[in-house]
Amino acid sequence: MLPRQVLPTILAAALAVSLASCTSVLSSSTTDKNPATITLGYIPSWPEGLSAAFLLDNKLKAAGYAVEHTPLNDASTVYSALASGDIDIYPAAWPEHTHKQYMDEHGRTIEDYGAFYDNARLTWAVPEYVDGVDSIADLKGQADRFDGQVVGIEPGAGLTKASQETIDAYDLTDYTLATSSTPAMLSELESATAAKKDIVVTLWRPFWANSTFAVKDLQDPEGTLGSTEGLHWLARGGFESDNPEVAEWLRELKLDDDHYGSLEDLIVNEYGEGQEPAAVQEWLDKHPDTVTDIK
Repeated sequence: MLPRQVLPTILAAALAVSLASCTSVLSSSTTDKNPATITLGYIPSWPEGLSAAFLLDNKLKAAGYAVEHTPLNDASTVYSALASGDIDIYPAAWPEHTHKQYMDEHGRTIEDYGAFYDNARLTWAVPEYVDGVDSIADLKGQADRFDGQVVGIEPGAGLTKASQETIDAYDLTDYTLATSSTPAMLSELESATAAKKDIVVTLWRPFWANSTFAVKDLQDPEGTLGSTEGLHWLARGGFESDNPEVAEWLRELKLDDDHYGSLEDLIVNEYGEGQEPAAVQEWLDKHPDTVTDIK
């Protein structure tokens, strides 16, 4: 039998071993999954950003990250939030031309991981039934047909700035650029096409509306809407040093027209608001080799 004064020493030693063991187990379990939270900031009414965000959401969660979504109102707000570190990633940005003004302002504090889709472009469009208008130049002198307006989207969008420059370049002095929001523009387009009414709207590609509505892009001989550009992943400064595996994965991800179009169509048209995760999962199941996992 052990002396009474020795017993507390043995119990203390045993407790220390037990606590050390528990600490080891807890430490191991937290390193098995990355505890970082990554915040995605984007404009929900712009479907290319919405689609890219939920694709990224799926892969980040599968890799053990927590994901937060921050809906924002316009491009200038997104870039400011990115530059200040209030969001971590802006999916499907247009930094080459459309958002160049914001990159000029904030680019020094933003990390650009390159284009994952390289066929994006800004357009003006009219319904296919509109005769005698195949170019933006053809709009001159026909303002009465279109109620004297070009129906645009959010005031802070790069497309809005480019469209105002387009009105000036083509001397469309009888037109005004009506801005409000992407849903409002689509609502006007839907009403006009249902009534076979002439309308000109600002659009872009990739965008599901180009296939849902029978529209034709107007030629832009002055090039004021810019040429084809890429959709990029942008991140806050320091993101790569904090999350190197994610940054490398983003650099390697590439989508073509068919892939991007089918992803956007499933999310926006087949499933709809609130069902984005299910839409992404169906798309991944149909295209198992298109997007790899984050290592």
